[in-house]
Amino acid sequence: MKRTASAIWSGDLKSGHGALATHSGVLKDTPYSFATRFEAAHGTNPEELIAAAHAGCFTMALSASLGKAGFTPKRLATQATVSLDLVSGNWTVTGVHLENEAWVPGIGAETFAQIAADAKANCPISRLLRAEISLHAKLEPGEGH
Repeated sequence: MKRTASAIWSGDLKSGHGALATHSGVLKDTPYSFATRFEAAHGTNPEELIAAAHAGCFTMALSASLGKAGFTPKRLATQATVSLDLVSGNWTVTGVHLENEAWVPGIGAETFAQIAADAKANCPISRLLRAEISLHAKLEPGEGH
């Protein structure tokens, strides 16, 4: 299974702008820019999208793990906060904090904590954030060379 998304950028970092799209069409020409990433302008940014992906992935993994253990959650609510900090002169994602509230009938606190820790460690996005990243970059013929 593969999922795809794309980004287009025009201009320099500070005054340029871009658009994001997903194959599914959920994001289509979604604006992003320096201002949406580092200021409070309308639009999205990569860190916000990572936070949404991680919150969604963890919540689904927690539901699956609870189900395997014989529990059916009434409601799971997760907020992910991605921290982007300047480290040695480079902007760096330094962490993700997951905050979860769960309404699960019949489960004890210790059992829930163990299941939640396992879901955090093993959801695909948690594992992605530790994964090797490959790149193929191709310079198209045209201006500038």
